[in-house]
Amino acid sequence: MNDLANITDLVERLAGLPVLCLGDVMLDRFVHGVVDRISPEAPIPILRIESEQAMLGGAGNVVRNLVALGAAPRLVSVVGDDAAGREVLSLVGAETGLLPDILVEPGRQTTIKTRYVAGGQQILRADRETVAPVSPRTLERAIDAALAALGECRAVILSDYAKGLIVDGLAARLIAEARRQGKPVIVDPKGSDYSRYRGATIVTPNRRELAEATRLPIGGDAEIMAAAEHLRAHLGAAGVLVTRGPEGMTLVDETGCQHLAAEAREVFDVSGAGDTAAATLTAALAAGLSFPLAARLANVAAGIVVGKTGTAVVHARELAAQLRRADLLSGADKIVDRAIALERVRAWRARGLKIGFTNGCFDLLHPGHVSLLSQTRAACDRQIVAINGDASVRALKGPTRPVQSEAARAAVLASLSSVDLVVIFSEETPLSLIEALRPDVLVKGADYSIDRVVGAEFVQSHGGRVLLAELLPGHSTSATLARLAS
Repeated sequence: MNDLANITDLVERLAGLPVLCLGDVMLDRFVHGVVDRISPEAPIPILRIESEQAMLGGAGNVVRNLVALGAAPRLVSVVGDDAAGREVLSLVGAETGLLPDILVEPGRQTTIKTRYVAGGQQILRADRETVAPVSPRTLERAIDAALAALGECRAVILSDYAKGLIVDGLAARLIAEARRQGKPVIVDPKGSDYSRYRGATIVTPNRRELAEATRLPIGGDAEIMAAAEHLRAHLGAAGVLVTRGPEGMTLVDETGCQHLAAEAREVFDVSGAGDTAAATLTAALAAGLSFPLAARLANVAAGIVVGKTGTAVVHARELAAQLRRADLLSGADKIVDRAIALERVRAWRARGLKIGFTNGCFDLLHPGHVSLLSQTRAACDRQIVAINGDASVRALKGPTRPVQSEAARAAVLASLSSVDLVVIFSEETPLSLIEALRPDVLVKGADYSIDRVVGAEFVQSHGGRVLLAELLPGHSTSATLARLAS
């Protein structure tokens, strides 16, 4: 998760990103009440209604999430010439930053999903809708509106709820034009025939939808990966992101497969969680993120929204705050042994990244340490901090040290965003670790001279450099402990 911590500033960069959303908009109505008795007419609960609320659902919920993230979505959709359609138009108009192009088709029933809720739990859902292709005239108007908006947008999301708007001709024309312009197309699919999505950049079926679309078994991770790869190849897509509810997400793309564990701590309502994930994925890809990082951002957003009730959204400030918390909680992922450190370094080098290295006891972290670590990080792309194990500290500092155990010292260092890996070594010096990792930049404090820096000669011999970081005066662990003892 530390990669996400490195892109928390991305959340601010989502502001104003133009994204085109084409899909089935609907009205989500929630009827809240209390159940305290069973009907004498039938064995069903009686809901004593206390409040009602209505909000945009379907593609409308996708654009609500895009607005909440700070993006600037364009919405192309269709409603009926009815009271529900007029309510949808009113709700769309209230969304700041949303540019709508809602077509009104006479004789069509605007989709309404009414959920009856008691004690925070849904007890019934009732739907009213027209499930039929839109008229040829409406279809052409929708295509014209989408193609006109596409030129101004950075990415496209097709939010298909199988109500009749996203048919083969519309999807094919929009996907082809988006590909011609080099813009990603994300599809939140529906139904069992995905051929109309052929050529899309990435599709996001849930587990059940994946099984329906591929007719393949999805009993475990291996089967899900195989089905997702089959679907990706069949559609000519760059990736498939399978949303798996409490089991997280699985991303299969041209480079392989990775599983993302669920982020949610408590689940109150999964209504619209797929919309949130799809919206966040689209916004992240519009901002230029890779598939894996965009998927991880979507996974975090989905973990937030299922902790809310109703068709909820995730705001940019919530996402940024969760990423910061994830950085602190995921510090343990940065604490590794030598073998894993070598694997990470090989992967970083394959991406052309510069590796920095510094070491010390770091018994009580103070501003001098923070300055040293910041200077090291500024000189490289990835920073490794090697710390002396407890026995090594005692040998160097005496029997009263360390004040904090090696596990505690490693955890504190791993919580810093400037630190990418923490490795504990037991030897008197980190020389063998330096020789194994071959850092490009070796950093120590300016109280050393280069000839006294362990590993300096080796690093310089293979073209690396040694940096003596400026020290903040008045800060040292020994001086701090002396003041505490006096």
